Amino acid sequence: MMTQDDSYLFTVIIPTYNRLSEIRELLVSLRDQVFSPANFEVLIVDDGSTDKTEEFVERFSHETSLNLRFIRQDHQGPGAARNLGMKHARGKYFIFVDSDCIAHPRWLQAYADAVSKQDVAGFGGPDRVRADFSPLQKAIDYSMTSFITTGGIRGHSQKKLSKYYPRSFNMGVRADIVDKIGGMNDLRHGQDIEFSHRILATGEPVIKVDDAIVYHKRRTSIKKFFKQVFNWGVARINLYKIDPGMLEPVHFFPAAGTVLTVLVLVLFLLAPGFFWPFPALGILALLMMGLHGIIKYKDVRVFLYIPVIVPTQIFAYGLGFIQAYYKRVILKQDAFTGFVRNYYK
Repeated sequence: MMTQDDSYLFTVIIPTYNRLSEIRELLVSLRDQVFSPANFEVLIVDDGSTDKTEEFVERFSHETSLNLRFIRQDHQGPGAARNLGMKHARGKYFIFVDSDCIAHPRWLQAYADAVSKQDVAGFGGPDRVRADFSPLQKAIDYSMTSFITTGGIRGHSQKKLSKYYPRSFNMGVRADIVDKIGGMNDLRHGQDIEFSHRILATGEPVIKVDDAIVYHKRRTSIKKFFKQVFNWGVARINLYKIDPGMLEPVHFFPAAGTVLTVLVLVLFLLAPGFFWPFPALGILALLMMGLHGIIKYKDVRVFLYIPVIVPTQIFAYGLGFIQAYYKRVILKQDAFTGFVRNYYK
C-alpha cells in the first residue's frame, strides 16, 4: 500500500489546515533538531488552507537544510492527510505530529536512539508545555497529564490503568507495518487510537520513549477544549463498535464521575444540611489541584484555571461517552460524530 525506499530514517508527517502560525513554530523547531537533517524529511500535508501556508513552506524550504516537501489535498480531513503523507514518504519510520506542537531539540534523536536498540513496530512520546505557554494551556496540560484525571492512559505516568496507545500528536510507525495493516481509517475522531490498536495487534513491540518530547499547545479556549474532549468521549464508543477490546474499565470513569456529580448536586439541593460535605470535598480537591499546579508550573495564574479545566474535562468526556453509548449501544444507531463544524485536529 505505502511506497518508500528508506532514503531517510524518519519521515515527519504534519497534517494542517489554516495553521500558518503553528506551522512556522513547528518547522523552526524541526530546523533546530540536533538529529542530522540528512536523516529525516518533513512532509506538510495541507488540507486546502487559504492562509498562504504553501508560500511560507516553499520559502522556508529554500532557507534551511531541511528536506521539506509540501503536499496538498482538498478538504478530506486529517486522517486522509496522514495517509497521503505516508503514500509519499521515503523514511523507514513515519512519525506523526500535530501542527500545534513544538518539538524539543532532541525529539528525533531520542527516537533514533530508541529504534537503534530495538526495531519496533511503533512508538510514541509525551507532550508537555513550555514555561511561556498561557496559564490556560498549562491548566489543560495539568488536566490531561494528571493520573487522577486520565488514569495514566495517555502515557504521562509510569502508573496506568490501561494499555498504552501512541497518539497522533507524537507517534511513529515502521513503514512495512503500514503495508501490512493499512493506513488510518475515516473515523472523524479516535482514528489514531484505532491505528495504534492495529499496530499493537501485529504482536511486534510498541514502545513509549519518555524523552521524545513535544510541547503541545492544545486548545486555546475552554469552549474549544470542551468540544475536543466531548468528541473523545464519543470516539471511545465508536472505537468499541469497531473492536470491543478498545473499551476498558478506565474509560467508564468520567461517565461515572459525571453521573455521581449530578446525583450529589441533586441530593445537596434537596437536603443541603446533610449532604454539604460531599460538594465541599470536591471543591477542596479542586483547590488542592490548583495549588499543586502552582508548584508544578511555577505560575500562580494556573490556580484560577485548574479548578475549572479539570471538571470541564471530566464532564465533557463523560457526556460525550454517555450520549454515544445511548445512541450506539442501546438504540443501536449508526456512527455518532459529536462536534464537527470548525473542528480540525
